[in-house]
Amino acid sequence: MGPLMKDVAIAGYAETKIDVRAGRTSYELAGDALDQILRQTNVDKSEIDGLLVSETMSESANPFWAQYMADVLGISPTWLELLGLGGVSSIGGVARAAMAIRNKACSIALVLAADAQSSGQTPEQGAQRFEYQYPTGLRGPVGAFGMIMRRYDHLYGLNRRALARLAVTQRSHALLNNNACPRLQKAITEEDYLNSKLVSDPLRVLDSVMVCDGANAVLMMSSDEAKRRGLKAIHPTGYAELTHYKVTEPLTEITESGFLVAGPHALKQSGLRAQDVQSFHPYDDFIIAIMLQLEQIGFSEVGKGADFILNKDMTFEGDLPLNTGGGQISAGQPGLAGGGLNLVEAVRQMFGEGGPRQIKRTQNAMVTGIGGIPYARNWCTSAVMILEQ
Repeated sequence: MGPLMKDVAIAGYAETKIDVRAGRTSYELAGDALDQILRQTNVDKSEIDGLLVSETMSESANPFWAQYMADVLGISPTWLELLGLGGVSSIGGVARAAMAIRNKACSIALVLAADAQSSGQTPEQGAQRFEYQYPTGLRGPVGAFGMIMRRYDHLYGLNRRALARLAVTQRSHALLNNNACPRLQKAITEEDYLNSKLVSDPLRVLDSVMVCDGANAVLMMSSDEAKRRGLKAIHPTGYAELTHYKVTEPLTEITESGFLVAGPHALKQSGLRAQDVQSFHPYDDFIIAIMLQLEQIGFSEVGKGADFILNKDMTFEGDLPLNTGGGQISAGQPGLAGGGLNLVEAVRQMFGEGGPRQIKRTQNAMVTGIGGIPYARNWCTSAVMILEQ
């Protein structure tokens, strides 16, 4: 993706309701998302010749997941890709679909994520977990992020009031989102967050997501084609990703991540500075991840994220709206489709279709993704996308 490239557009979006153990398959949820996007754009299904499908928890055992998905949806693509970057897959998919459209591998591409993780079984990820993690009781993301929080507290001091502010802000946004998980449709206070159940000291239950089911998608085409069809259009003008920051260093600082590289790179591509960003839609499987991204992308100095948060209005009415649909923390995490949740919300807001939570400034937005958690380092893949009108 080059600087200020507005030749490719996101011209449609879709999102299903998010819920726990909905009892529907990933294929069924994907079909709902496709139906929504066809109705929204008046594009005929036969015109979709590009399909990017995100990898999933509920269907990971199927090595033909993307092909079967195309078959079930009735799409015959000339460009088909399965992307397995976890929570990065949706914005990474937008970047890859843009390249496919520019290279004329396809003309209209559906970037789709669907997962029924809470209705199925979570696959065993293996790798280093049996040798290093499981014997010590470190079972997964909750344990890893507890360690990251503990390390951050040691280095800079952990101001939990700032984290509480983020939690309450996102929950207030979820209350305005009809697609948010019904179990999370309950207001919380900062005291509720601070006193919630301790699950991986110092990480508490309201620091983390609830695993749910759901699907989301965006439809992409050339900007000229979107204009010809009379569709709304926004443009991915900056994108950068990095997998395994400082992978060759055996004692990596676990609070540092690839956002130190990807954030400045994506901003440079778009010609923006962090202070120019009008709304922020970060990947938020854990509250501390939001603060780390604010620091490492360049909104604040490293170690000063709490001051930034406490001196900023990050509600949908504020000067830097944050995850205005509630994010994964408060709308629910639809498995590995969670990476598309905040992408779709950013597109919705920029289309001016945010309803009761519509933000004021929509010239640009930043969306991020996080994918995978290795042993004794921060997350595997960090990615940042800039969207502009």
